[in-house]
Amino acid sequence: MIDVSPYKLNLPGGPEKPEWVHVASVPDVYRGKYQYTRDSNCEEELGRLYADEIGKICNEASQENGGICAFIAESLQSCGGQIIPPDGYLKRAYEYIREAGGVCIADEVQVGFGRVGSHMWAFETQDVIPDIVTMGKPMGNGHPVAAVITTPEIARSFADTGIEYFNTYGGNPVSCAIANAVLDVIEEERLMERANRVGNHLLSRCEGLKHKHRLIGDVRGRGLFVGVELVTDRETRTPATVEAKHVVNRMREEKILISRDGPDSNVLKFKPPMVFTTQDADRLVDTLDRVLLELGGDWMPMPNLKLEVRVTPISNEVETSEAVIQSSMKQGVKAM
Repeated sequence: MIDVSPYKLNLPGGPEKPEWVHVASVPDVYRGKYQYTRDSNCEEELGRLYADEIGKICNEASQENGGICAFIAESLQSCGGQIIPPDGYLKRAYEYIREAGGVCIADEVQVGFGRVGSHMWAFETQDVIPDIVTMGKPMGNGHPVAAVITTPEIARSFADTGIEYFNTYGGNPVSCAIANAVLDVIEEERLMERANRVGNHLLSRCEGLKHKHRLIGDVRGRGLFVGVELVTDRETRTPATVEAKHVVNRMREEKILISRDGPDSNVLKFKPPMVFTTQDADRLVDTLDRVLLELGGDWMPMPNLKLEVRVTPISNEVETSEAVIQSSMKQGVKAM
């Protein structure tokens, strides 16, 4: 995985990128190659522009070394800086990959299991179905468990080619039981609905801070997956890396744990537990407000405006996808 991860390749002292690895542009409409308002006011058009970059890579790869094997990406990029891809991006990107003979892999380790609120899986927000899905972390609510889900065709290919897949702890009944219990809690306590409701509240309050503090360049998110990007200048969008580090440390002193991410480590990353409440969100934002004021009091008077919050309806397909995975886990327990 290190060989195909720009997150590792770009680190100081990281390994050199292999020739067979192709890195596509991050679909960041705030500071990426194609930006909102500068290149287009249409989100779908930005999605097309970023996806076409993948199409170009597929064409070049077919001429140089035979083609594309696979495309792997987080459905929403977390380490990339809480990036929300523009509408239509993955749908068009997947089309290019499959036309080139590759498979599409969705990394849902950080963004899956209802965190986005509107859907069980973040890839559903882009209206796509991957060939392979990786998941973990929230799957066990602290217990070390992970899974890979794929199509019957790809699963059969292991037997057809004689390539054995083996995992020492695969199918562990204790891990399966714990993961199954997590699914029950998500459903019974309606945590997806909570993520949608509380996430919209958190996003709205962070947008309010953006109109107050010049240090905040952008606010973005889905459900309980929110990023606040700090900049020293809104026009040049210069990353406020030092300030972001200070904010994280000060928030910790206030007993609130957040992190920062992105290529310049200037994006405050809010990815709280699914039981997060509106009261918790208010405390988080109120504390962040005070900490930002400490950075020199660079603030703007609040204008008379009304913030519009777009509430995304819960998908009717959630129960189906959840039921399929829950059934698979139960079968795993029985098999042991």
